[in-house]
Amino acid sequence: MRAVFRSPAETREAGVRLGRSIGPAGLCIGLCGPLGAGKTLFAQGVAAGLGIDPSAVASPTFAIASAYPRPGGGLFVHADFYRLGSQAELEATGFADWFAAAAVVLVEWADRFPEALPRERLWLQLARSERAPGISGARVLHALAAGPEATAVLERFRAALCPPGS
Repeated sequence: MRAVFRSPAETREAGVRLGRSIGPAGLCIGLCGPLGAGKTLFAQGVAAGLGIDPSAVASPTFAIASAYPRPGGGLFVHADFYRLGSQAELEATGFADWFAAAAVVLVEWADRFPEALPRERLWLQLARSERAPGISGARVLHALAAGPEATAVLERFRAALCPPGS
């Protein structure tokens, strides 16, 4: 799936729609992109879509991960692999414990340790677009699902972004 967002507000709103597309079960989301692509803004939108105050969600670069309770149970874990230098450092964070039942785990810079993520996952690439004519600050999102639950979430997300008849 590919989507273009014309502004930071649209990028955040896309995150909200993804968050609303996630059911009560857990999900791993690998979010990649260069500095300034809007990853944390998108993650704040996902949090909002899950019913979590987005203003509480900050970049976890220095903390590695922050966990937020989801209304109705489970957790939203917002993680960041940017500062991790090795697989051993990642393991020392307790990364495997993040995938508790009903946890939605969103990992910024997931491409630094893709092998650490579960096979069932949603993989997102977010980048600035210089090719969107007349749109300053546009972002392009590419999304790929691996596994049945991630595929179902991606289909709901696609429908939320592009409802029939729009």
